[in-house]
Order: sequence, then structure tokens, then C-alpha cells
Amino acid sequence: MPKVLMVIIDGAGDRGNVTPLSSAKKPNLNKLAKMGINGIMDTIKPGVRPGSDTAHLSLLGYDPFKCYTGRGPIEAAGVGIELKEGDVAFRVNFGTVEGKGSVFDKIVVDRRAGRIVETDELVKAVNEGIDLSEFGVEFVFKRGSGHRGAIVFRDDLSDRVSDVDPKKVGEKVKKCVPLENDEKAKKTAEVVNYFVQKSHEILDDHPLNLERAKKGLPKANVLLLRGAGRVPHLPKFEDKYGMKLACISGTALIKGVVRLLGGDVLEVKGATGGKDTDLNAKVEASLKALKNYDFVLLHIKATDEYGHDGDFEGKKAFIEKIDEAIEPLLSLDFSEVCLVITADHSTPVNIKDHSADPVPVTIVYRDVRVDDVEEFSELKAYKGGLHRITGNDLFNIVLDLINKAKKFGA
Repeated sequence: MPKVLMVIIDGAGDRGNVTPLSSAKKPNLNKLAKMGINGIMDTIKPGVRPGSDTAHLSLLGYDPFKCYTGRGPIEAAGVGIELKEGDVAFRVNFGTVEGKGSVFDKIVVDRRAGRIVETDELVKAVNEGIDLSEFGVEFVFKRGSGHRGAIVFRDDLSDRVSDVDPKKVGEKVKKCVPLENDEKAKKTAEVVNYFVQKSHEILDDHPLNLERAKKGLPKANVLLLRGAGRVPHLPKFEDKYGMKLACISGTALIKGVVRLLGGDVLEVKGATGGKDTDLNAKVEASLKALKNYDFVLLHIKATDEYGHDGDFEGKKAFIEKIDEAIEPLLSLDFSEVCLVITADHSTPVNIKDHSADPVPVTIVYRDVRVDDVEEFSELKAYKGGLHRITGNDLFNIVLDLINKAKKFGA
């Protein structure tokens, strides 16, 4: 059976008439564009700003409007927390707050704590220092990559509660509030607020943070929780499509999506999910994975980080590094492997956040109708034979190309 390799360059798209992708030197990506069929894609639908989680669900053939229950459970699965019925999970950022009073009186000055890398000691201190037994609640807190983590509160709780993360610097930490007039939601909000306050007290005076302050680095002294959700019930990818799924990613969120779909996460040494990730090792691991899996997802994160940082030149330079690393893909047997290269969303450097700007997509496979596009770029791909499609469209097109699509009608 033909195999599929889908390469997702996270946040690669941008906005304007000159973008990091359009101005980067990328001979290998351009060669692949010349070899295939091209188009632009709205991973959810036009005008909808995708999250990386909802975008990847769509790209893997799942309707996020029907199956998405929040980022928290996906992030938790990604860091290796086994989710149970009744659990409520949150995505967590280590952030930095300043000011006086309780944590909810303080101002968020950095939502990523200077993109702190090593958080093991801080996670351990929180796990050992907080007891929620007075609420009848247990919790599991694990780190993700860099400043990220996930937490699960274990009891019969509600996910109908608000975020603590204000999502902007210069604003106070928000109190978690129930979104429904429900006793479970009220209890959940109370537990979250207690946890955020107690964890701040532990982190603010932690030796690692005191040392960071001496060095002029921002303290990782607050846990910013967001994206509450319960365990989603998703049909397994292999049951749904008859293909074994694997991913190579350094990012917990993407690992979580794949784990929830019953796929395998292949750990690769040096795959950090950050700007220092080992791209060559990830590409090599993807090619090896094609021997044992039918559908391999290779996810590359750092382009998104440069977009969030507003760093045009950094994003451009990293795209050029990606281009060098993917050179081995040119030697694939495209009679046996369907190669898809795209992005999950745009992260324009001028807005430093995800946007609904459509992203380029290239498919290289036997018998595709090769078009006249000669550059992998959001400014050129729209001229290609795929025209403008959605993420679910892309998945269905790939299924059809590899003869896995089901006939509609007689």
C-alpha cells in the first residue's frame, strides 16, 4: 500500500507581499513545488484562525467542530499523562509576574518566562508542595517542552471554567470563574485559583528563580492555565482509515493529538520543539518510519515561535535551515510515497499570533497533475492546480490519490 509523509511547518505562512517564506532561499522546497501540484489551504475554513490542535485534527481527517473539547486534554496526553473519565486538563505556561499582593493582583510581564528551557526542579517543587486533599482532588502536573506543561485535576469536575492566562502581557492574572451556574464548575474554579496562588508562592522563592533574578532573567513564578477540557472520545485513526499513524515532533500538543488518535509518537534525540531542534535527525527518523507506518506526520515547530516573536529574519533563516534538512525527501520513490508539505496556520510576524491567512500546500506523488508553480510560497501556490482548499479537503484528496477513498454513491 502507498505510504503518506505529511510535513507540517508550523506557522510558516505570513501576511503581506513580502514574507519570510517568499524571501527565503529554499531550492529544495521549490524543486518539490515544481514536481507536484500546489494550492493554498484554510486548515479549518476561510476566516477562522486555527489553533495548532484544531488544525492538526482537520489535517488528519477529523472535524474539529465536532470532536474538539479543548487544548488541555490534548496537551496532557502529549506530555504523557493518562487521562481518565472525570479528569479536567489544562495547558500550562510558566510565566513571569511582578507586583504586590496575591498572584491575582500581579501583572504578567512575560507569558513564557523568557522561554525558559529547564523546568524539572520547578515542576517537582509544585508537585511536592501542594496538597488538594481538602477539596477531595488529586492533580498530576508534568512539564512539556520549554516553558510549556500540562496539569490534570482528578475528580468529578467540570471543564466549564475560564482561563487564568490573560493571553497578553501588561494585564493581571485572571481568576478562574465558572462559566455555568453549576456546583462542579464552582468547585473546579475554586480548586484552580487555590492551586495557582499556592504554586506562585512556591515558585517565586524557589532557588532556581532567585538565581535567574540575579542573572537578570525573568522568574518562572506563575503557572498560567488555559484551555480546560475533558477527555475527547475520538475514533482511532487506524480504525477510521485503515492506516497505521506515527508522528515525529518535539511539541507536546502535536504528540497529544496523535496519541489521542491511537497513533505512535516516535521520540527522536534532539527533537526539542524549539529553535535548537535537530532537523536532520527528525527528517531521518521520518524516512525510517515509512518502513513501519502508513501515515507519518513530521511536525516542525520553530517557524511558529519566530512568528510569535515578531522576528522576520529569524523566521526566514529557519525556513532556510528546514530547506537544507529536507533535501533527502527529493530522493523518495514517489510511486510509493505521497509527500505533502504544508503548514497548520500562518503566524505573521506583524501580529505575533495565529491568523486565518491561507497557507501553501504541495503534493508530490505519481500521476498528480503537475502545475506551473515553481516556488513553495503562500504568494505563488494559489496559482496551482489545487486552488483553495481546506484541511479536510487535503486529507480527502490524499486518500483518493492513494486509492483509500470510499465511493460516494453507486
